[in-house]
Amino acid sequence: MVTSTRPSTASRREASRGSVIAVNSVLALCSLYFLLPIAWVLVAATKSPGDLYSSFGLWFSDSPQAWQNLVALFTQDDGAFAVWVLNSVLYSGVGALVATVLATAAGYAFAKYAFPGRETLFWVILGGVLVPATVIALPLYFLLNAAELTGTYWSVLLPSMVSPFGVYLARIHANAAVPDEVVEAARIDGAGDLRIFGAIATRMMTPAIVTIFLFQFVTIWNNYLLPLVMLNDPRSFPITLGLTLWNSQTQRDPLFTQLVVTGSAVSVVLLVVLMVSLQRFWRADLTAGATKG
Repeated sequence: MVTSTRPSTASRREASRGSVIAVNSVLALCSLYFLLPIAWVLVAATKSPGDLYSSFGLWFSDSPQAWQNLVALFTQDDGAFAVWVLNSVLYSGVGALVATVLATAAGYAFAKYAFPGRETLFWVILGGVLVPATVIALPLYFLLNAAELTGTYWSVLLPSMVSPFGVYLARIHANAAVPDEVVEAARIDGAGDLRIFGAIATRMMTPAIVTIFLFQFVTIWNNYLLPLVMLNDPRSFPITLGLTLWNSQTQRDPLFTQLVVTGSAVSVVLLVVLMVSLQRFWRADLTAGATKG
């Protein structure tokens, strides 16, 4: 008599249920780890300077003053925070937009065109992901200083227009989302390479394009080292550097602590709004461009 060693259906279901519970528990802990600081800073931004230290950190005080904190934030130092926000939007928006265009075009070219040295060049570009920002900060400073660009907006914008990871992601996505048959059919219909890329490939690559833009935008928005090295005028500072400037004054005036906390909350809210507004593109059909215009 042969006894079956295969697990029963009930055993497989129990194992599957256990795996789901374990995975969901890990995800819940990770979510709590990342969301807890955000919750604290949003709650702290509604408190008075006194309640910031005397009340429970993860709950609102009895007399919230979110509006007063916002007014103080945007009126301090003749509206310096509003200038920093505009600077961050400029650095992040323009830098991420140009980086996305360049990365998408480069990734598509690496995916769809064969040319001598393609793989070598691709791996050289990808190697840029492995280089820490601290290593290239000083060489970038000397390079841009020789061009008399340090201290200007260009000293932050130009390095932000390069995204090696974006090139990698665009190539992977172009290989998966843009069939060679579609490209050949467009060529047979008389479309040139630029039209194929601009009108067909980019529509199919929309989720990757949005992902590249968001990654680069958040990276530039949160960048501290590059502006610290390149800029010397507070009127050209982004939010990260501006809040650090205020944070250095908290020993002299404790009220700056509340300004830094409120400014951090505003910065977080702006990023969340951007993420939510672009989230729908991640659900887009990867082949939508094959059936449109």
